[in-house]
Amino acid sequence: MKEDIIKMEHGAGGELMEGLINSSILDNLRNNSAGGIGLEELDDGGTIPLGDRHLVFTTDSHVVKPLFFPGGNIGKLAVSGTINDLSVMGAKPLALTCSLVIEEGFSVEKLDEIISSMNEVSENSDVPIITGDTKVLAKEELDDVVINTAGIGITKQPISDCNLKEGDKLVLNGSIGDHGLSIMSFREGFTFESNLESDVQPLNKLIRECLDTGGVRAMKDPTRGGLANTLNEMASKSDKGILIEEEKIPINKGVRSAGDILGIDPLEVANEGKVVMVIENGFEDEIIEIMNNYCSNNCEPAVIGEVIDEEKGNVVLKTEVGGKRYVEAPVGDPVPRVC
Repeated sequence: MKEDIIKMEHGAGGELMEGLINSSILDNLRNNSAGGIGLEELDDGGTIPLGDRHLVFTTDSHVVKPLFFPGGNIGKLAVSGTINDLSVMGAKPLALTCSLVIEEGFSVEKLDEIISSMNEVSENSDVPIITGDTKVLAKEELDDVVINTAGIGITKQPISDCNLKEGDKLVLNGSIGDHGLSIMSFREGFTFESNLESDVQPLNKLIRECLDTGGVRAMKDPTRGGLANTLNEMASKSDKGILIEEEKIPINKGVRSAGDILGIDPLEVANEGKVVMVIENGFEDEIIEIMNNYCSNNCEPAVIGEVIDEEKGNVVLKTEVGGKRYVEAPVGDPVPRVC
């Protein structure tokens, strides 16, 4: 049944957002493919066949609150997130667009800082921002700033998030939950034993080196809905089971403490500098070595599980005490407005 009104949870990843997309968007927007991966596949982007290559296109709007947070700001988040969405589809990012919607009365000094952060990520990633748009709304018609970034990339072979095979290993490039819980803690004024900081960063160079090494079957960046939602999407789309081990999932001490105190499962919290790779058995050690070379913040690369032929469409967690439980897709990310 359709909801009568839009709720915050409809934009937070998870089951409610999936339901909204299926009922209100896909049911009404049927011209949604250009001959490659289209909107119905609900991947991190769409593809357009172009001779022996494929153009990969993606877009994202960013509404994070607060705009400035430990480890980054909305500008760094916007550019990094769009670069990562292109990269996990196997594409070399070529260029980005940037559209700004700004509230009347917003500080020009703050805007300069945001744009400077975007430029820094753009330069360090070798992905230029080549066009954009700016709109201003009257005061109180908008909450500070909304940034939309779109990106285009190119690849010989797009990588889908559903190409899983039994025996493949799941590799994660670092600890989970840092982005969402650091923003929530900062926003609400909570303090914990260790300072929490967002993991926001572009991953295109790491991913490119992994692709050049070989063995990468599928990838996805676990943003809204966190690792739990990402793995459920991959299992469901591929009709395979996923078995992960609790003790192998890297979670830093501060995130674990914050999650316990706030009653939030780090598996369900957004990340902005992490990638889950499904790796052909035998390549995982080389991929871990590459990930270690790109370690910056909260980096603990690990093989966290494998693809199984049982439990089709489900994600199963082997607990630290030896039991097993299902990891369900969250209704929505428990921390709103983090991306």
